[in-house]
Amino acid sequence: MIIQSQAISLKHLLTVESLSEAEVLGLIKRASEFKAGAKCVLPKEKYFVANLFFENSTRTHKSFEVAEKKLGLEVIEFDASTSSVQKGETLYDTVLTMSAIGVDAVVIRHSAEHYYNELVESKTIQCSVINGGDGSGQHPTQCLLDLMTIYQEFGYFEGLKVAIVGDLTHSRVAKSNMQMLKRLGAQVYFSGPLEWYDESFEVYGKYLAIDELVDKVDVMMMLRVQHERHVGNQQFSKEQYHQTYGLTLERAKRMLPHAIIMHPAPVNRDVELADSLVEGLQSRIVQQMTNGVYIRMAVLEAILNGKA
Repeated sequence: MIIQSQAISLKHLLTVESLSEAEVLGLIKRASEFKAGAKCVLPKEKYFVANLFFENSTRTHKSFEVAEKKLGLEVIEFDASTSSVQKGETLYDTVLTMSAIGVDAVVIRHSAEHYYNELVESKTIQCSVINGGDGSGQHPTQCLLDLMTIYQEFGYFEGLKVAIVGDLTHSRVAKSNMQMLKRLGAQVYFSGPLEWYDESFEVYGKYLAIDELVDKVDVMMMLRVQHERHVGNQQFSKEQYHQTYGLTLERAKRMLPHAIIMHPAPVNRDVELADSLVEGLQSRIVQQMTNGVYIRMAVLEAILNGKA
C-alpha cells in the first residue's frame, strides 16, 4: 500500500468513523512528512487553540501542546481547577466562551461519552472540536498515531494480525483501533479478562486466550488496566493479572521475531507487560509517543485548513 500525499481538510475530529480511509492514510502521510522535517504553511498568519482537559493526561495533553507550538499556533492556557468550572460552568459554556473570544479550535478530554454532540450541533459555537478522549468512548488521535506506528513498521495493513489485549470495555483506544484496523484490512484479535470483553466487539475480530495469540500475531497491542474506572470493583491483584493476561517475559519469548509490542501508556509495569519489555527491542511504545506529536500536527493542520 503506497500512501499518496494530499491536503486534508476537516471541520472537527470526533471519532475515527468520521474519517474515510483516504483521510486516515493522508494524515499518516502528512505526519510522516512532518517527522521528516516538512514545514507547515497555514492559510492565516495567526490561529488560537485551547486545550481543555477535564481528565488527567500527560502524553495526549503535552504532545498536543508541542504539536501546536511546532506549528506556530497561539496556545491559550486553560486549567479546569482554576477556571469557572469550579463555579459550576458547564462544558458547553466553557467552549461557548472560547468561541466568543476568538479561539479557532479546542482539544477536549472529558469523562462524558459523546460530550461533543451538543458542541458541534450548536449554531453559536464556531470553533472546531478535536476529541482528545471521551470517557470510555473514543480516542481518535491515539488511533491515528498507533496506525502510523504500525505503518512505519510494516508498510501495509492488509492481512496484518493485530491483538488488542486487556481492559477492552473501558478502553477508548481499543474501540477506535478495532474499527479502523478492520476497515484497513487487518485481522483483529482480542484477549484479556472475559469480564472486560463485550460481544459487540465480535464484528471487528475474534477473542482468544493470550497464550493462543502470542506466537501468531504481528502486533501485540497491550491496554492499560484503567484502575480509575474500576473503583470498588478490583477483581485481580497485579501479579494475578500479569500472570494470567499480561505479556510476561516467558510469553514474549514466543512472539514472532518481527512482531512488535505497543501500548498507549501510561504502562502499569509488571501488570500489562513485564517491566523490561517496555523499552525492549520489540517495543514501539516510545516511538508511539514520538509519533503522537506529528500525527497531532497533521490533525491540527487539517482542522485549520478546514476553517479556511
